[in-house]
Amino acid sequence: MKQVLLCVLFIALLGCKQENTYKNEIKADVAFLADDKLEGRKTGTKGEQEAAAYIVERFKTIGLLPKGTAGYYQTFSFNPKTNPHEEAKFVTANEDGTVTGTNVLGYIDNQAEHTIIIGAHYDHLGYGDEGSLHRGKTKEIHNGADDNASGVAIMLDLAARLQGKNTANNYLFMAFSGEEMGLLGSNYFAKNATLDLAKANYMINMDMVGRLKQDSTLAVYGVGTSPRFKQTLASNNTHFKLIEHESGIGPSDHTSFYLQDIPVLHFFTGQHDDYHKPGDDTEKLNYKGMDLISDYILAVISELDDNGKLAFRKTKNESEETPRFKVGLGVVPDYMFDGEGMRIDGISEEKPAQKAGLQKGDIVVKLGDSTVTDMMSYMKALSVFSAGDSTTIVVKRAGSDVEKQIQF
Repeated sequence: MKQVLLCVLFIALLGCKQENTYKNEIKADVAFLADDKLEGRKTGTKGEQEAAAYIVERFKTIGLLPKGTAGYYQTFSFNPKTNPHEEAKFVTANEDGTVTGTNVLGYIDNQAEHTIIIGAHYDHLGYGDEGSLHRGKTKEIHNGADDNASGVAIMLDLAARLQGKNTANNYLFMAFSGEEMGLLGSNYFAKNATLDLAKANYMINMDMVGRLKQDSTLAVYGVGTSPRFKQTLASNNTHFKLIEHESGIGPSDHTSFYLQDIPVLHFFTGQHDDYHKPGDDTEKLNYKGMDLISDYILAVISELDDNGKLAFRKTKNESEETPRFKVGLGVVPDYMFDGEGMRIDGISEEKPAQKAGLQKGDIVVKLGDSTVTDMMSYMKALSVFSAGDSTTIVVKRAGSDVEKQIQF
């Protein structure tokens, strides 16, 4: 009889173990979120609502508890900004002309004192409209596989992997709406949080983490917002060429939490030719690279698990030092480049760079009378020009200096 009972207990335990077995769903999650059927997941649209419902079902399957204001959901309504220099205004849901966005929140309750927030935005640009860099005559679906189905997929992967592990903290997983319209979902949550933000340990944000390049360059922003971050990132890094940025301020959702005095880390694999264009599709993602990024973030979380609440440190706002421009070159800079100069990662159609014959991969080393050594010196050099000006530009191409004439 005793042997029978032991056998039954073993089978029961085995069944429980199989039920909670981790399975990598990153590629499947991206495939759903970046499918044409969701029509680009623009905030407030049916496609975004379908994406939100999918994320809720994934949260349930993983075993996350609801942590929104209505189950897993937290809705917010706002008047879209008509002036690009204004901020959108949150309003009551019954006002005419409003858009309703939906944050999706799931929770692992380890009965711990502090909570780690892990987030990624799931909205994108729909058929383009404001923010699109598409220059075609007809509107096309912007699927946003990298921006930011990639971040949501890694967030879901981490949620599955953290069940029952690293239990010194609770975990709040958030899929933000309204990021493309101005960090609206994260901003709203930060001001209407469903947990005590004083108990928030730190926040991890993943935005555009799907295109790790051959040199394995990974940018991490916010490394200066807690004294522990740099050492932890370095000691767990076995795969990446890290580009570290101190500031907790940037054009993604981590900013909303930094402004609440919460340490933040934002992971980013860099811009590309398909950024905010219809070509940002699933087949162009580096899924092995995404697996490595998920492994890395999990390792960072694991090392910090027994360190209590991390100290917060304010950082210099790097965006305040950015010069203002009256003209543009018409290029996508390679923000991951750490060599001397500014490397061009993409060329816009019918803009000064294309007309001058510049190419992807060119490294700008001189603009007018100014030497270009990095992004900041490039921006300072560009800021002195106005529409109608012309000047020379020197780029390194295949190891040689090439001089071109630029007309702004």
